[in-house]
Amino acid sequence: GDARVRGQTGVLSERRGSYPFIDFRLLNNTTLSGEIGTKKKVKRLLSFQRYFHASRLLRGIVPQASLYLLDEDYLGQARHMLSKVGMWDFDIFLFDRLTNGNSLVTLLCHLFNVHGLIHHFQLDMVTLHRFLVMVQEDYHSQNPYHNAVHAADVTQAMHCYLREPKLANFLTPSDIMLGLLAAAAHDVDHPGVNQPFLIKTKHHLASLYQNVSVLENHHWRSTIGMLRESRLLAHLPKEVTQDIEQQLGSLILATDINRQNEFLVRLKSHLDNQDLRLEDAQDRHFMLQIALKCADICNPCRLWDLSKQWSERVCEEFYRQGDLEQKFDLEISPLCNQQKDTIPSIQIGFMTYIVEPLFERWAQFTGDTPLSENMLNHLRRNKAKWRSLLHKQHSSSRSNDHSGQVTGSQEQTLNKEETP
Repeated sequence: GDARVRGQTGVLSERRGSYPFIDFRLLNNTTLSGEIGTKKKVKRLLSFQRYFHASRLLRGIVPQASLYLLDEDYLGQARHMLSKVGMWDFDIFLFDRLTNGNSLVTLLCHLFNVHGLIHHFQLDMVTLHRFLVMVQEDYHSQNPYHNAVHAADVTQAMHCYLREPKLANFLTPSDIMLGLLAAAAHDVDHPGVNQPFLIKTKHHLASLYQNVSVLENHHWRSTIGMLRESRLLAHLPKEVTQDIEQQLGSLILATDINRQNEFLVRLKSHLDNQDLRLEDAQDRHFMLQIALKCADICNPCRLWDLSKQWSERVCEEFYRQGDLEQKFDLEISPLCNQQKDTIPSIQIGFMTYIVEPLFERWAQFTGDTPLSENMLNHLRRNKAKWRSLLHKQHSSSRSNDHSGQVTGSQEQTLNKEETP
């Protein structure tokens, strides 16, 4: 096959033609449900290839962002929004529209400037812009959820967390740059399906990473490849860039939801023992990991209108995976069955067992700041709205079914929610 290696030894080597069995089955089929579209798009979706981006720099092509082609009124509105980028009610969907789909690039350029990172690390603005365009374009716009807008949303949340006094007073420029870069690239080249799907379809990435943090390892290695290809940090000493690459990996790997309990137990221990020493680089790094984990799953803590959009998007992505699994006679993954797994039931479970425990500990760490209080208030209100919608669905299903039965997932969620 046509081999392309990004970066140096150790960075992911991707070979065209090295696809799981399901890829061929998809490509031999002329139609696909939903909006996924053409064979080429499906091939890219499930085989992680980057046809358009391969060897851009070798061809001498400098990606051009369309931001500067926008009407001046739109640019003015985007600039006005950036002046409030530290506000929790920041509407990333509006910002993405105002920047013509360049929310991630525009946001990161602004934040690197605001935090003084360009000056501190003597970064070249053209090189920085080129790198950020590479990152933004390596997200799959056809994904309802895991796309560049999600990355921009996580980055804006990370910016808010980096400004929390308990953390901000100890952060170095390196900490801030690592936090922002990890947030921006934490889901890069995400295929819109989860790790179990890659494992059961025998995807080459699952084999490469031995079924452990498959997607997170891929996001990290892809990020290193783009850093090296862009030469953004090439002027820094080798030991500095190696340390940055390793710490980026540690941050991105922390977003693996399978490691949630591991981080929660450790955070609880630190808080209970009051032994966090943020003067210590190791403890600061751990709190950056926690901050990134919070930023990655903060959607339920946003204003209802924004939170609801994210909830619908992530469930749409789940349902698309379920449709693929059904189409190819695979067992449908949990939360991916549109007939059984409703959006309210999925969201209530997610908030109860994943989001609440993490954000309650984060609030304990920050000392119940206005931001932490605000996020927990939104979380409780949003959960109450989803419960109300679930009960409406429950009532509707009872009226339509004289036996009074509800779906298994609804009944399970109601039982969990009503248990003290």
